[in-house]
Amino acid sequence: MTADVLGTDYETRTLPLGGGDVTATLVRRRAQPATRGAVLYVHGFADYFFQKHVAEHFTARGYDFYAIDLRAYGRSLKPGQAANYVTDLAEHFEEIDAAVRLIREEDHHERLVVMGHSTGGLITSLWADERRADDVLDALVLNSPWLDLAEPWITRTVGTAFIRGIGRVAPRVVLKGGMGPVYGESIHADHHGEWDFDTTWKPIEAFPVLAGWLRAVRRGQARLHRGLDVRVPVLVLRSGRSLLKAKAWSPEAMTADTVLDVEHMRRWAPKIGRDVTVVQVDNGMHDLFLSAGPVRERALAEIDEFLDRV
Repeated sequence: MTADVLGTDYETRTLPLGGGDVTATLVRRRAQPATRGAVLYVHGFADYFFQKHVAEHFTARGYDFYAIDLRAYGRSLKPGQAANYVTDLAEHFEEIDAAVRLIREEDHHERLVVMGHSTGGLITSLWADERRADDVLDALVLNSPWLDLAEPWITRTVGTAFIRGIGRVAPRVVLKGGMGPVYGESIHADHHGEWDFDTTWKPIEAFPVLAGWLRAVRRGQARLHRGLDVRVPVLVLRSGRSLLKAKAWSPEAMTADTVLDVEHMRRWAPKIGRDVTVVQVDNGMHDLFLSAGPVRERALAEIDEFLDRV
């Protein structure tokens, strides 16, 4: 482990992966002492781990906290790489597996909670289903998971057929130049938010959406819609409402999910596993942990109660 950009309480370790110069990065903050096990956080698209207050919350409760910057994201993004790009979400299982081995075998944790945000919520659900018989996971927590396209029915159906076709034959084609400025401006301190993050790793308007990557997402979502078999307790947290397709920031963006449709989360969450609890956190933004103070405290309190129960 080496020192991290977040400060002296944080360490990082490079996780070599198959395929040349591809790596992931594991961030760790220790609890004193770690009496409850470990939490592993997996970020979403156009994101990386910078939410120190989340790590501090869980270490204060006796969990060693880990976060992974997936391949081609954040600390793991290398010159010449297509940012955030894979053609199969299962490629990310390799870095999650590597992180879990380190947490369990080297740091000797017997209990592990995995926490996924947005695309990370989809990836971790698929991973937990794939590893359901391996006894490596004790609970799964999802913060505004991306379970369907936040688009009209015609785009989710006919449009998906187009995405799958072009994603297969021309995977590097740019389908969308970014995600728009509304969400980024709602959270960054230079605009309307509280948070100071590196915009080379997390641009205000996100990264371009490539066809091969979106095809991978749609295939993963279709798999989830058919039904997964995650065998540990699952908590899904979502905002009370969405505000989609806004072209410019407004105060309403501070109290809604401006990225995903929260009704899709409500609809599809039961497909994840046998024991799924869905909690609505009113006035939350897309990342509930970056929402206004009382909202993020409510989200964290819901997780605490869930973990105490399960």
